[in-house]
Amino acid sequence: MASVTSTLDPTRTTPQPATAPDAPASGTRVLPPLQIGPITVDTPVVLAPMAGVTNRAFRTLCRQAGQSTGFDPGLYVAEMVTSRALVERNTEALRIVTFGRDETPRSAQVYGVDPATVGEAVRIIAREDRADHVDLNFGCPVPKVTRKGGGAAVPWKRELFAGIVRAAVDAAEPYGIPVTVKMRKGIDDDHLTYLEAGRTAESLGAAAVALHARTAAQHYSGTADWTAIARLKEAVRTVPVLGNGDIWAAEDAIRLVRETGADGVVVGRGCQGRPWLFADLAAAFNGSDARVRPGLRQVADTIYRHGELMIEYYDGDEDKGTRDLRKHMAWYLKGYAVGGDARRGLAMVSSLAELRERLDALDLSLPYPGEDAEGPRGRAGSPKKPHLPYGWLDSRELDEEFEQKLREAELSVSGG
Repeated sequence: MASVTSTLDPTRTTPQPATAPDAPASGTRVLPPLQIGPITVDTPVVLAPMAGVTNRAFRTLCRQAGQSTGFDPGLYVAEMVTSRALVERNTEALRIVTFGRDETPRSAQVYGVDPATVGEAVRIIAREDRADHVDLNFGCPVPKVTRKGGGAAVPWKRELFAGIVRAAVDAAEPYGIPVTVKMRKGIDDDHLTYLEAGRTAESLGAAAVALHARTAAQHYSGTADWTAIARLKEAVRTVPVLGNGDIWAAEDAIRLVRETGADGVVVGRGCQGRPWLFADLAAAFNGSDARVRPGLRQVADTIYRHGELMIEYYDGDEDKGTRDLRKHMAWYLKGYAVGGDARRGLAMVSSLAELRERLDALDLSLPYPGEDAEGPRGRAGSPKKPHLPYGWLDSRELDEEFEQKLREAELSVSGG
């Protein structure tokens, strides 16, 4: 395994984040490029949209890590935005679908429960040239979404699911923008929908389908059922099928595609506090065993750069930018011998100067801690009975009363 030494340049005033080694010679490619409509993704890896995480600042770090290998990077999706918020021109919603000049292709994820509103939101994105790709969210398991019939609850109502996909595809088609679908296996083990939903999305013109191989009831607990990804790949034959769930390292991604036949992977919690995972993934899919193993100095440099990018994202608002950075601290420091007081201090920073001071106070000579910094991260939680509208599971069809209630599920900006 290749290791990484410090990349600090003494002539720079801005610390450089952890990056991959010099581009290694490519071995045998694991998969061909991923084709999503007219978009070719050379490395078949997608950054999963995560509310409050995959904003432009974090996407920049992930994308630059992937590019640092010398291989073409993957696809980096913005955090979810609700269709109604876009239609109403909500300021924060429009910020979410505002991309950096060097982001290409630009990828947005839309959530909604009313086909007409979803269609109009996608039309706004396409007409105003805000993104090159739109993903539809049918996988969110959080109660505030599912209790109103949204997110992972939608595919149970087959006509509603089809209506949303059809409206989005029809709105995007004149602009040449591909629409993809991300979903879960179903509501619970007794109410699985992914095979039917996958075939429906394929028949309606979706350019790819991605499966988080858990049910809504599982939330993020337990083990992802990769056999479901294999079954979906057998069912959906004309568009790419992507696998998501329990990808904590590049080796997990390679094992997933080999075991399931998937055309690529979607990576979520595994990259939290580890944007350099995309360097590992780019190398692995191109046949290289080079991996990033950052010491604490490199992690600190990445945290500081993340802070700078956060402030830039919030139009120079230093307080807002550093506050949004706080949630990332525990992820970045996982496994490193950093004391509780230092961790608590970093989780309360409110300025770049304070961030720099607290980072410099750490023992930056600490090496990569190995296994302690790897493996599962983020909140796994425990299985939960899904929160659904009363009588939701009684029928696969949608009556007028439910249709009216669903409009209430269009949250203001982002549903989690």
